[in-house]
Formats: sequence, C-alpha cells, structure tokens
Amino acid sequence: MKKHEKLAIIRDTGIIAIMRASSSDQLITAADAIKAGGVRVIEVTMTTPGALSVIEKAKARYGDDVLFGAGSVLDPETARSAILAGADFVVAPTLNLAMVALCNRYSIPVMPGCYTPTEALTAWEAGADMIKLFPASFGGASLVKAMLAPLPQLEIVPVGGVDLDTAADFIRKGAAALGVGSSLVNQKLLDEGNLDELTRRAEKFIQAVKNGRSG
Repeated sequence: MKKHEKLAIIRDTGIIAIMRASSSDQLITAADAIKAGGVRVIEVTMTTPGALSVIEKAKARYGDDVLFGAGSVLDPETARSAILAGADFVVAPTLNLAMVALCNRYSIPVMPGCYTPTEALTAWEAGADMIKLFPASFGGASLVKAMLAPLPQLEIVPVGGVDLDTAADFIRKGAAALGVGSSLVNQKLLDEGNLDELTRRAEKFIQAVKNGRSG
C-alpha cells in the first residue's frame, strides 16, 4: 500500500486506537473487536512487551485491512526496526527530526509529537505528514483551532484528553483525526475479555467523528 493510501485511511477513519497491553494475544483480540466497530487504524506503543512481534503478527493476520503503526517511537533506530517489522506508520511523543527524515526515506507516514506552533511548523517543514498534538488535554479543542488559524496547512491529530465527551469538538475545531487511548481500549476491558464493549466504544467514536464533521 502506498503512503498516500495509508494517509487516506487514517483521515477517512478519523480514529487511531492507541493500544497498550500486557500481551500480544490481547492486542490481536482487541483489534478484532474494534475493527468490527469500524476502527481500522491501530497504534501499538513501543512500551508494549514484544511490540515489534505484535506488529509482525498483526500484519500477517490483517494485511491491508487494518493499519498497524508503531507508537512512542523516540529515535530513528527504533523507527527503522518498526518499519522492518511491518509498521504502516510511525508516531512519536516528541519531535526528532532524524526520525522524520528516516520515515520519509522509506515513504512511511510519520506523526511527531508537538505542542507549540514553532514545533509544529518545524515538523511540517521537515516532512511530517501529520502533527500529533500532545498532550491535547492542556488547551483542548480550542488549541487546535488556535494553531490552525495561522497554520491552516497542518493536519493535526490530538492525543491525550480525547474521549467521547470531547471527540466531536476536536473534529469540529479542525482536527484531521484523533488518537484515542484508554477511553477506547484499556487493560481492564482486555483482562475481562469484554469484546462487545470494545466494539461498542469503537462504534461510538466513529459516530463522534461523523458528528464533528457534519458540524
């Protein structure tokens, strides 16, 4: 799948499920559940035990039906390892220009973490495809609107503070997509094996994105 096709799926879905779990089996099971709810984009954080193995297994299972990215990537070495494992995109909590350059070299969508307009524009000029606004809980949806006013070319993906109460407003204020963590998938639900609830939550987040885009 080409880079522009992956970015189109991220935009169209509007939700990136950020998954942390104690085992790869739990993540694969959760992926089945949220895919049933319409979420086709999943970020596996590098803080997950055996994260690269999870990505390899997930890509073998789903192919191009679901995008699996690597999250919490701090440096180009880790990014390259993730790409070799099959990661469809790379997400970072911070801005590392060498990592952005590496992802561009291999035509992999990259979302560095930024919080200020200067960081965001620096990332964009370096070739970032989307800007992870983190932590979005400080400033909220209003920060997205404020940042886009002078920098409308940015595609901003808020992460942190995104839940069912705030999701539609983030989209209304201009977010291109949303990164959603524990309010969609959390360890308690995984331990309980409550797959129906995971599917319901995925459906609600997809609907929140639709609501935000419809005004």
